Amino acid sequence: MRSDEFYMHRALDRAREALETGEVPVGAVVVDAAGEIVGGGCNAPVSSHDPCAHAEIRALRDAAARLGNYRLDGCTLFVTLEPCMMCCGAIIHARLSRVVYAAAEPKTGMVESRANLIAQPWHNHHVCVEGGLLAARSKKLLQAFFAARREA
Repeated sequence: MRSDEFYMHRALDRAREALETGEVPVGAVVVDAAGEIVGGGCNAPVSSHDPCAHAEIRALRDAAARLGNYRLDGCTLFVTLEPCMMCCGAIIHARLSRVVYAAAEPKTGMVESRANLIAQPWHNHHVCVEGGLLAARSKKLLQAFFAARREA
């Protein structure tokens, strides 16, 4: 089985794809219990005209389509930025086992920064969360993106 760092690097590859298309550089991959990447996505709300086209949602949709089931039991989501409220809901409904994120999102992060939506006791499913893996690399991509936009 590969390391969490390996999978986060694959999510960072997806974030670079978003950057190349002018989207906020966030990427995600879904890994099954056997260690296979079964889904991936990058941010695309602007280019797809879809407010739900966050990297996490696109990766979950990709994995669900490939596996033929919206329930992604035993799977882990690796994402380069702490998920928002919408993505937290999708994570819970997908029945992921674990979420690993890189950089915290102090303004809209709903896993740990602004709230802890995933860990609420009323949910019928609980997800293990780990944050901070390769955070500096993710932050660097995000900072470069926003610096370039301020200059333009």
